[in-house]
Amino acid sequence: MKPKTKRLALAVALTGSVIVYALLLWRGPWWVDGAHLRTKNLEPADGVVITGFRTSLVALGVGFIAGLGLYYTHRSHQHTEKLFQHTRQKDREQAELTREGQVTERYVEAIKLLSSENLTQQLGGIYALERIRGDSEKDRVTVNKVLAAFIRHHAACKEGEGTAEAEAGTRPGESVQAALSILISDKRRPQFDGGLNLAGVDLRGADIRYGRLHLTDLRNARLEGANMVGADLDRSDLSGANLRGTDLDNANLRGAKLTGVTGLFRGQLLRAVLGASRWSLNKDGSPMTLPQELAADQAVQDHIGRCDVSGLGLSR
Repeated sequence: MKPKTKRLALAVALTGSVIVYALLLWRGPWWVDGAHLRTKNLEPADGVVITGFRTSLVALGVGFIAGLGLYYTHRSHQHTEKLFQHTRQKDREQAELTREGQVTERYVEAIKLLSSENLTQQLGGIYALERIRGDSEKDRVTVNKVLAAFIRHHAACKEGEGTAEAEAGTRPGESVQAALSILISDKRRPQFDGGLNLAGVDLRGADIRYGRLHLTDLRNARLEGANMVGADLDRSDLSGANLRGTDLDNANLRGAKLTGVTGLFRGQLLRAVLGASRWSLNKDGSPMTLPQELAADQAVQDHIGRCDVSGLGLSR
């Protein structure tokens, strides 16, 4: 039914109801109890009956009107509530759009700073990305990929450079170390996010302690002298990496791919598997007592079963 037709029908019904109600007030007592009421020369008893009927009818009318008022008040409240919810939802959407716009602007500015050759501006861009990562969950993976790309660009292994032991005091640049520290400190990084790409990077002497590097591509990376104490390298690919002098105490190497790794001493792997606090091993793999060696070898064998060490010869 069209709204106009519906309103017309409602008006007709309301008019009819008013007419019927008025007729009931006027003639109702005689319609209901006409056999006992006079039409002329009314007696007091007739007045009592007529007054009682009309009083009851008025009370019913008042009750009906009150109920109708409550019904329309309830409907109005529901409509207002729906309107309020709709407005609040629109406000939330608008606030989200505004926030997204602000995050996008901050992201663009951070990328501009990151692409600068000025160290101060690079650091500003790196820390701005860290803030964005903390504020926007949906941008977490993107920010991590940008930081990884920055490290690959500014710390790439130079072609033709030898893989000999790192020179004393070799460290990554300040901006690279800052980006790396932020990248590996992501406590909310998903366990299955596709991993990080740090293949072919030169991180000699880098501070990677307790870094979250699970599922990370570190193929052919130079990690000589890096501090990787407690690092999570679960299911990471270290194929062809140089680990000479790398501190792997208590590192998690479960599921790691170690094919073709160079510079990895047996003592380093033992420290990673068993923990330096339990076994007194030198980083150069110096001999242990026989009981210790037998127990350690068994633990290493149990752990290596979870790693890909094909083609790996552990140095003494």
